[in-house]
Amino acid sequence: MTGGRPEPLQVVKQRRDETLAALVGGVPYIRFLGARFERRGDELTAVLPYTDALIGNPLLPALHGGATAAFLEMTAIINLGWAVLWPRIEGGAPVPEAGALPALPKTIDFTIDYLRTGLPRDAYARARITRIGRRYASVTAEAWQDNRSRPIAQAAGHFLMPPRDE
Repeated sequence: MTGGRPEPLQVVKQRRDETLAALVGGVPYIRFLGARFERRGDELTAVLPYTDALIGNPLLPALHGGATAAFLEMTAIINLGWAVLWPRIEGGAPVPEAGALPALPKTIDFTIDYLRTGLPRDAYARARITRIGRRYASVTAEAWQDNRSRPIAQAAGHFLMPPRDE
């Protein structure tokens, strides 16, 4: 807000996009896999563009289970980071640079259910925060390819939240 008036919509959208870019840019493994995050309203959708390097079984061919698991874990962590960071930015804090971001949550445990073969094509994922507290968070995530109602994998994870500067 400036002078008691709300920021123009295009300014808010730009701040949201810059914040998300800084958050994602601070995780080298996301860049390594080539994943990106798209924001639609209050939802983040992770996109894992297909490359041959993601194939684990060339005979099928099928996406590597490790790449699928990492994709879901990254989706959960970025969603948690976004849930903590965005309210600060919306409250008027400056958009941080990638190197000056608050710490991201750390994985306590992460369980993957592989539901069907990941085919050689783009994959998408969304996470849902089921509990977020000062020290602990619980998240579920699912990945799909052509049809969201036919997920290729789903995950449940618990995360240690970093201390918050309030």
